[in-house]
Amino acid sequence: MKQVYLDYNSTTPMDERVLEAMKPYFTEKYGNASSVHHFGREAKTALEETREKVADFIGADPSEIYFTSGGTESDNIALKGTASYRRKKKDHIIVSAIEHHAVLEAAKFLEKNGFAVDYLGTDLEGFVSPDELREKITDRTSMVSIMHANNEVGTIQDIPALAEITRGKDAVFHTDAVQTVGKIEVDVEQLKVDMLAMSAHKFYGPKGVGALYIRKGLKVTPLIHGGHHEKKRRPGTENIPGIVGFGKALELAEENREQEHHRLSDLADFFIDQIQAKISNVYLNGPRHEGRIPSTVNLSFEFIEGESIILSLDMKGIAVASGSACTSGSLEPSHVLRAMGVSAELAQGSIRFSMGRFTTKEDLEYTVSVLPEIIERLRSMSPLYHQSD
Repeated sequence: MKQVYLDYNSTTPMDERVLEAMKPYFTEKYGNASSVHHFGREAKTALEETREKVADFIGADPSEIYFTSGGTESDNIALKGTASYRRKKKDHIIVSAIEHHAVLEAAKFLEKNGFAVDYLGTDLEGFVSPDELREKITDRTSMVSIMHANNEVGTIQDIPALAEITRGKDAVFHTDAVQTVGKIEVDVEQLKVDMLAMSAHKFYGPKGVGALYIRKGLKVTPLIHGGHHEKKRRPGTENIPGIVGFGKALELAEENREQEHHRLSDLADFFIDQIQAKISNVYLNGPRHEGRIPSTVNLSFEFIEGESIILSLDMKGIAVASGSACTSGSLEPSHVLRAMGVSAELAQGSIRFSMGRFTTKEDLEYTVSVLPEIIERLRSMSPLYHQSD
């Protein structure tokens, strides 16, 4: 059976060149970067060289890069660390309603611990309104967190315009850039952000390693307490193999970023056109062209549930994802789509097709060849479909 992977937004396969770069730091150059002997100095050199590399790619200073276990930890340090440090003077947080759960759950935690939290809605394409941010920001606002690009629908926010609004209020602006680093240009000065989260496994690096950019001069309370690592903001022996892999993966992603962007844009256009030509009552979520990560195509198939489509495609060797989550036996529609104004019924029938470096046109042609029959079969069993006749 043909195997097709269309879930790159979830994770990517590690590039073999990344693995080769990491190998020596498991078995040969295995020192602790905090040790003063030559084994330790060797590890420390690799650590700081990668810090410089990551900083260079996003237009930051190396002293502003802190290595973490991934995007979730980076987001949590940003929100909880900032809120805790500034709590005496500022107790208000603003996040968008379409954030990754790493941000939303951190915001809920802060809300339970006495902070006021406002959630920004979006328009039908998933764009946050600068006007709504202006309405909700106050002198008590400690920070604003709005993701660079959404992991479900791919909508890219106008981060510079949103971040500019926070300047007069002395509010820290954080963005989750997990879905954009390595895919589109990311420059912290152009974006005007104070904090930015990233994760290696989204651009063909290892799982379990990420980074947080913290603009020089900002103070945060660490989530973990221990040694002096990462200037005490993220104590714990550094994951040198993972960090080296992070740097190598970013280097490789940046080398072909423009070419890959155009290739994926063409594939996405082909895929959307083919699906909409062969299947009725299917709707694209998010913008069609401008303002969307080209690798991300989120489609709602009316009258059926996304989980059934996922399972049926999996039986054909095709891996995709849904924004819905099965919790306690009930299917909850995507919080992202609901915040965008998509009906619960359409949201439950949504599928995210996310492409990457190894996606081919043949993969998409195969998907298009099997999907119409799947949709027809599932709709034939749906009472909602028959009621629409």
